Amino acid sequence: MKLSRLAIEQHQFFIIIILLFILSGIISFIQMPRSEDPQVSPAGSTVVVIYPGANPSDMEELVIDPIEEVINELEDIKQLNSNARDGLAVIGVEFEAGSDPDEKYSDVVQKVNSVRNNLPENILSLDITKWSITDVNILQLALVSEVVSYRELEKEAERLKNSLEKGPGVKSIEIWADPQQEIRISLDLPKMAQRNIPLQMVLGAIKTANENIPGGTVDIGSKQFNIKTSGSYKTLDDIRNTIVTFMMGKITYLKDIAEVDFSYEDQKYLARFNGYRAVFVTANQKEGTNIFSVNAELKQRLADFEKNLPSTIKVHTAFDQSESVSSRVSGFFLNLLQGLILVGVVMFLFFDWRASLIVMMAIPTSILITLSIIDWADYGLQQMTIAGLVLALGMLVDNAIVVTQNIARFLELGYKRMDAVLQGTTQIAWPVVNSTLTTVLAFIPMMMIGEVTGDFIRSMPVTVVVALLASLFISLTLTPFLSSRFLKIEKYQQKSRLRRLLDHIIENNYQRRLQAALRKPYLYLGGAVIIFLLSLLLFKFFIGVSFFPKAEKPQLIININTPSGTNLDKTAAVASYVESILSQRPEVKHFATNIGRGNPRIYYNVIPENEKSTHAQILVELKQYNPGYFARLIKELRDEFNTHPGVEIEVKEFEQGPPIEAPIAIRIIGDNLDSLKKIAHDSEQIIASTEGTININNPLRTSATDLQVKINRAKAGMLGIPLVDIDRAVRASLAGFPISDYRDPEGKEYQIVVRLPIQDNPSYSDFDKIYIASVTGNQVPLKQVASIEFAATPMEIDHHNLDRNVTLTSDVIGGVSVNATTKKVINKLDQYDWPKGYRYAVGGELESQQESFGGMLQAVIIAMVSIFAVLVLQFRSYSQPLIVFSAIPLALVGSVLALLITGNSFSFTAFVGLTSLVGIVVNNSIILVDYSNQLRAEGKSVREAVIEAGKTRFIPIFLTTGTTIVGLIPLTLGGGSLWAPLGWSLMGGLSVSTILTLLIVPILYTIFTREKVAKEMVTENQ
Repeated sequence: MKLSRLAIEQHQFFIIIILLFILSGIISFIQMPRSEDPQVSPAGSTVVVIYPGANPSDMEELVIDPIEEVINELEDIKQLNSNARDGLAVIGVEFEAGSDPDEKYSDVVQKVNSVRNNLPENILSLDITKWSITDVNILQLALVSEVVSYRELEKEAERLKNSLEKGPGVKSIEIWADPQQEIRISLDLPKMAQRNIPLQMVLGAIKTANENIPGGTVDIGSKQFNIKTSGSYKTLDDIRNTIVTFMMGKITYLKDIAEVDFSYEDQKYLARFNGYRAVFVTANQKEGTNIFSVNAELKQRLADFEKNLPSTIKVHTAFDQSESVSSRVSGFFLNLLQGLILVGVVMFLFFDWRASLIVMMAIPTSILITLSIIDWADYGLQQMTIAGLVLALGMLVDNAIVVTQNIARFLELGYKRMDAVLQGTTQIAWPVVNSTLTTVLAFIPMMMIGEVTGDFIRSMPVTVVVALLASLFISLTLTPFLSSRFLKIEKYQQKSRLRRLLDHIIENNYQRRLQAALRKPYLYLGGAVIIFLLSLLLFKFFIGVSFFPKAEKPQLIININTPSGTNLDKTAAVASYVESILSQRPEVKHFATNIGRGNPRIYYNVIPENEKSTHAQILVELKQYNPGYFARLIKELRDEFNTHPGVEIEVKEFEQGPPIEAPIAIRIIGDNLDSLKKIAHDSEQIIASTEGTININNPLRTSATDLQVKINRAKAGMLGIPLVDIDRAVRASLAGFPISDYRDPEGKEYQIVVRLPIQDNPSYSDFDKIYIASVTGNQVPLKQVASIEFAATPMEIDHHNLDRNVTLTSDVIGGVSVNATTKKVINKLDQYDWPKGYRYAVGGELESQQESFGGMLQAVIIAMVSIFAVLVLQFRSYSQPLIVFSAIPLALVGSVLALLITGNSFSFTAFVGLTSLVGIVVNNSIILVDYSNQLRAEGKSVREAVIEAGKTRFIPIFLTTGTTIVGLIPLTLGGGSLWAPLGWSLMGGLSVSTILTLLIVPILYTIFTREKVAKEMVTENQ
C-alpha cells in the first residue's frame, strides 16, 4: 500500500505528525473540561407564573389558556404541557429535535410578551427559562443555625454568594429557603372607615407617590441641565408620609391609617439540614469548564468565608457533584488502565516482546489522537466519551495485530524484513481498511438517534469512530515503520507455551473439526439456524427489557406528599418524622430537607417540584454505595414509611436516562374534570394491581377544599361597589397586595405590600375585618355583600397539547422489567370501558424509547446497506458479502446467552453493544473470505483455500477477539448496571460468533462458490 511505503520511506515526516498528535492529546487531556454528563441543550422553554390567591381553575382560565394560545402559533412544537395549581402556573413547550434552542427561546419570549398585557395585573411574577438538561448545581451548601435570626442567616448567605459568584467558571449562585424581606403596610380598616378612605385610594396614593418620572432638561445660558423631580421613595419615612387624601383642610397621611415597617413574607419554603434550620446556597458551573478547578476555587473561597463566620452559624456540604465525577472519571480511567494491562498481557502471552510492543503502541497513540479530536469537538471528558474510549480499547490493537502478524508470517516464509513489511502490509491493507470502515458504519445509527437521548449519548459513538480511524492510521503507518526496524523472525523454540499450544490446536483440533464440517455442511448450518432461533425465543420469553437502569449513586430521594389543604407546618411535622428515622440509620451520612418545594436541582433528569405546601423532599447522602446494602435500605425505609397513615412517603433511587415523568406514565385525556377524576381513580387501581409497580401517583386522587367568596351581585350593585374592588380588598387584606418597589440606600430592592395587620397566617375570623368602600364612601363589611363558603376544587389541572389531561405515574421495583410491566398495564387499560371522548396515551420510559429509537430502524437499515456496499466493492460479488453477514445472527446468539446467564436485562447499553457487534463481528469474516479469495487466485481449490485461510487467519482472529474481550472485562465487571449489559452482550456475542464464524463462514464460502468453480473447470476442459 502506498501509504505504508510512504510512511517507511518518509518516516521522519510521519513521526513528526504523530508526535504532534500525541503532544496535542496530552495537552487536551490536561486542559479539557471534565463533568459528570455531556453538555446537552434541548430546544424547549418553561413559563412560570405566580399569582397568589388564584385557584387552579382561575390559573387555567386567566393565565394558561391565553399563554398556550399564542405559544401554539409557533412552528416545530413537539409537545406543549401546562400545570395549574393554587397561585402557580407552569407552561412547558418542547420543540422538535434539531431546532435551534436560542431561536426558539426568543420566539417563546416574544409570544408571551405579546399577551402579557392581557394577563391579570396582580400577577406577582412571570419568568421564562430556557431548558438545559445539564443545568444542575455542582455544589449545595447549608448554612445552619438554631439561634440566629433569618435576617442574620440571609445576611451571611448573601455574603457567601457575593464571594462564590466571583469564582472563575461559576455560572450562578442561588440562595434557597430564606424568606424575603418586604415593606409591609398594615392597614387599620376602622380608621379608614372613620375617614371614609377606600382601599383603592390608598393603593393609588402609594403608586403615584413612588413614580420616578424624568423631568427633562433645561438650558441656562450656554449649559444644559437635567431636571430631577421628587422621584421614588428614599426612606421608610417617605412612605409613611405619603399623602392619601386632603379633605376639609385636613391631610391624611399613610402613617395615620397604617403601620409601615420591614417584615418577612409569609413562609412558603422551609429548609433543614440534619433536622436543623438552614438556608441553602447552590453553585452552577458554566459550560465548557472543568468541574474540579471550579470546585477547588469554590472550596477555597468557602474556607476564606468561614474565617469570618460567627460561631453560631455552621456551613455544611449537602451535595458535591465533583465527588461523583471524580469517582466516575477515575473509575473509567481505572477500567481503561486495567483493560490496557489485560490487552498487553494477552499480547505478551502470544507474541514475542518486540511484536507485542509494536502492537501495543497503537493504544496510547490512538487514545491521545482521539483525545485531541474530541477536545476540539467540545465534547470534554465525561462518562460517555470515557465509555467510548473503554469500548474502543480492545479494538485499537485489532488492525495492528493483523498487520504485524501478517508481516511476521512473511518473515517466516523467508522474505527480507523490508520486503516482508511491504508485502505483508499490502496484502492485508484493504481488508483492514474495509473491516474498520464496516465497524465505523455500525456506529452511525447511534449517532442518528433523535431527541435528548441522542444528544446525550452522541459523544460515545463519535469517540469510538475517531479512535478506530486513529488506530487504522497508526496500523498503516507507525506499525509498518516499527516492524521494518525492530521485528524479527520468531523461531518455534522462542514461541511461548501458549503460542505453541495455539498452533497445536490449529493444526489438530480446529483443522479436523473444519474438515468434518465441510463434509456435512448442511448439518452444521442447520444446527446454527436452530441455535439462532432458540436464542430468539430465549430473548422474547426470558430476558427483560429495562432501557434505563438505576444510577447506583450513594444518594436517594424521599418525597413526602400530605393530603390536599395541608398547611406547611403539618407537612413539616411529617418531614420531622422521616428525619427521625433517617437519623437512626448508620448508613446515612447526612440529609437535606426541603419543605414546600423540591430540593435544588442536583441531577440531570430530576426536575424539582415547584412551591407546594403539601410537598416536601429530602435528599439523603449515604456514607458509601453498596448494591446489597442499598437495596436493603430502600426496602426497610419503604416498609417503615408505609405504616405512617394519611400521607404518601416515596423512597426513590436516582435513575439513568433522559428526564421522564416516571418509568411508567399513563396520560388520560378528556375535558370534564369530574369524569377525569373517576377514570383516573379506576386507572390507579389497575396500575396498583399490576405486579412490580410502586410509588403510584394520581394528582386527582383527592380534591382541595377552598374558601369561596360568593358575592351577592345584587347587593353589591345596590351599594355601588364594583366587583373588582371586593376581589382586590380580599386579596390585599389576606394574601397581601404587591403595589410597588422600594430601593434602599445600599441598592437592595424590597416589595411594598399592602395587607391587614395580621401577624401570623390568615384565619377564617380575619374575613370579619375586611371592609369595602361603597359609592358614597361608606365602609361596608365584606360579609354584608358576600358569603364565605367551603367548596371542593381540583388540586391541579394539567394540559397536554391544549387538551385537559391527568398523568398517573408509577415506579417499578428494582429487578423488574419496566417494559413488561408497562405492557401489562396497557393490556388492562385496553379492557377498560372508556367513555366517549376520553382516551389514554403512554408516556414514561416506553414513550422515551419510541421517540429516541423511532428512527433507528431506518438508520440501521442504511448502515447495513452501506456495509454491504463496502463489501460488494471489496469482493466484487453479491454472494460473498452475504457470507460475511452470516456472522451477525451468530453474534446475537452469544449476546442473548450472556445476558441470560448473567441476569442482565436488555437495556439501552445492551442495544449499543448489539449495534456495535454488527460492525465488529463481520471483520473476522472479511479476513477469512478475503484470504480465501487470494488463495484461490493462486490456484488452490475452494476446499483447500478455506482450510488454509482458516488455519492462517485463526491466530489474528483469535487475538483480535481476545483483546477486544479482555479490554471490556474491567468495564463489564466495574461499570455497574449501566455498562454491564453492554460488556456482556459484546463479550458473549464476540465469543460465540468467533467460534461459529471459523466453521460457518468456510461452509457458506464452499456452498456459494462451488457452482462458479465448476463452470470454470468446464471452461478450462473445453
